[in-house]
Amino acid sequence: MLDTLQDLMRPPPGMAFDFSQPAGEPALTPPHGVSWRVFANPVSLFIGGVTAVLLELAEPSVRSGVWDHSSFQRDPLLRLRRTGFAAMMTVYGPRSATKELIARVVRVHGRVEGQTPGGVAYHANDPRLLDWVQATATFGFTEAYHRYVRHLSPEEIDTAFAEAQPSARLYGATGAPTSWAMWEALLEKTAPGLEGSDILADFLRIMAEAAILPAPLRWVQRLLVRAAVAITPEPVRSLPQLRGHGLRFGEAALVRAMARGAALLPLGDTPPAQAARRLSAARRT
Repeated sequence: MLDTLQDLMRPPPGMAFDFSQPAGEPALTPPHGVSWRVFANPVSLFIGGVTAVLLELAEPSVRSGVWDHSSFQRDPLLRLRRTGFAAMMTVYGPRSATKELIARVVRVHGRVEGQTPGGVAYHANDPRLLDWVQATATFGFTEAYHRYVRHLSPEEIDTAFAEAQPSARLYGATGAPTSWAMWEALLEKTAPGLEGSDILADFLRIMAEAAILPAPLRWVQRLLVRAAVAITPEPVRSLPQLRGHGLRFGEAALVRAMARGAALLPLGDTPPAQAARRLSAARRT
């Protein structure tokens, strides 16, 4: 199971990248910061990513942009690996390569536009939408780690939001929260426009059924999806499509055991380990 989840942290086919090079080049986030710990746990990373997408799909304009202009419905595993690779780059990648990657994404987003079913025009590079996407990602990953791996202090949670700022600004999210208080304020401001949809239900079904983990471990996959629903904040958690899909009695302890166990195992040749070698090589010279 862990090997498969770690694969989501590695570059997908056709996007090979060595995080150990060039020696000594820093990342956008500090090497001993909160983000380096949070993004190194494949179990909480999967959970937090699902939580982030649930929040994104509850926002009508983001939902239309994601669902109408991505490969998620056709190939959810490839989409997850591409998204995971982008996340790994913003935390562990050398700054020069990370800036190039984000610039390419911004250019692609420049062509993503349309109308929601309600007739509202949207553009993927709208700062309002970018702020929401960046905020939900930081919340999802940080909250999953906090709830299932190790308790984070209020100061550490604020630090996680602050550490996301360099990449957020490069994406164009100039108003993304820099603290937990700012996240709560953005959630309260956005909440009246959040809504359920058939797409939200489709996403949950795909995440439960897609061949992400091997068939004998599909029950673990469904468990982790329920763990993501359990930490999704209101009002989204109470939407009809999510109601009743959270953790069952006793399952939170099982998820914590998996996530904490993953934190004790070797990282393997994953981006966090490669990035650590990149920086340690500079210290030896």
